[in-house]
Amino acid sequence: MNAADTAWMLVATALVLLMTPALAFFYGGLVRSKNALNTMMMSFISLGFVGVLWAVVGYSLALSAGTNALGDLSLAFLNGVGLETGGTILGDVSKIPHVLYMAFQGTFCIITAALISGAIVERMRFSAYLIFISLWSIVVYAPIAHWVWGGGFLADMGAWDFAGGTVVHVNAAAAAFVAAIVVGKRSDYGSTSILPHNVPFVLLGAGLLWFGWFGFNAGSAVAANGIAALAFATTMLAPAATLVVWTFCDLLRSKKVTAVGAATAIVVGLVAVTPAAGFISPMNAILLGGIAAIPSYLALTIRAKTSLDDSLDVVAAHGVGGTVGALLTGVFASKALNGVFDGALYGNPGQVVTQGIAVLTAMFYSGAVSFILLKVIGLVIPLRATASDEGEGLDVTAHGEEAYTHVGGSAPVMRESSASKKSSLSPARADA
Repeated sequence: MNAADTAWMLVATALVLLMTPALAFFYGGLVRSKNALNTMMMSFISLGFVGVLWAVVGYSLALSAGTNALGDLSLAFLNGVGLETGGTILGDVSKIPHVLYMAFQGTFCIITAALISGAIVERMRFSAYLIFISLWSIVVYAPIAHWVWGGGFLADMGAWDFAGGTVVHVNAAAAAFVAAIVVGKRSDYGSTSILPHNVPFVLLGAGLLWFGWFGFNAGSAVAANGIAALAFATTMLAPAATLVVWTFCDLLRSKKVTAVGAATAIVVGLVAVTPAAGFISPMNAILLGGIAAIPSYLALTIRAKTSLDDSLDVVAAHGVGGTVGALLTGVFASKALNGVFDGALYGNPGQVVTQGIAVLTAMFYSGAVSFILLKVIGLVIPLRATASDEGEGLDVTAHGEEAYTHVGGSAPVMRESSASKKSSLSPARADA
């Protein structure tokens, strides 16, 4: 056991776990005050249910040897997962305790399931959501994680995903897209202004996500080494470049730089660099982050003009950002840095095709199985909250609590002019 590697992975695991509460603040600030607690709980509840299921069966299905299609149950209930080093087939984990590696990978599963909630906030019944993410973590996340990280067929094909562009972000976005369609749009979507109730929460969430993401990406080196340092640097620079380009896009579009837009840009940059973090140079990370800003910005703008109520733009931020990042990994990767493979820029154009196949495979599998899960759950329990519950707000009706208490128990009424609305929102949030 290597003490430095173990110490770093303890820190990295804690950082990634922090990302789920950070996501709760990011998402919670973007919704109306009557749904703030419900939205935040959709992230927090994943820490419990998905976390326990990961230990019971998810880890074994995802990262035991098994076949090239799925892991087996040899590690179920953490059988054989103890203080010994190694024990998995992903990367070099021969110098940290097996149980620590299990915990680190569990934090990924937890936040991936929580990401889906951004597409169905303010109208999905909490109990139905809880059942969905629990089952989804086993039948969707675990197989895709095995295909890419557990020695599955996408890994055999040569697809590379350093920290989760495909496994985490494309996967969650495909499920979110399907969920938004199956659950349906909010009853007042398109007929009234749906504004963020607490933009400082959004900025706080984005900042904490960036902080936690250093564990997400640099921790994926599974060692305190040069690759971890490379991933740390690229995780700092790519979102910075995305933020710069996004700012210019905002200025060109509306002559105003929105706070919600800045927070969204940071997340898009982090998503895009995730699959590439340990494979590309810091300067190429700047290029990757800058390039990724444009398609996600356009996707946010276009989505706001459609009837798709992907409430918090999971598809545009995580789906488009993750896809662009995965493809650009196949462009900018350098074997001289990572010791594994080159991308198109260094003479291997076929890598882009391989990356694309992995993205499409995850996208279609996640979307199809998520659709089936939602339909089956819908036969047992209604997916949507009732119209009266949705109107009153899901904080009170689902949890018996309010995010903000006021004299007389009434919540504040937010009224903004159209001019104010245009100045305070990114194109992603101009839903009315």
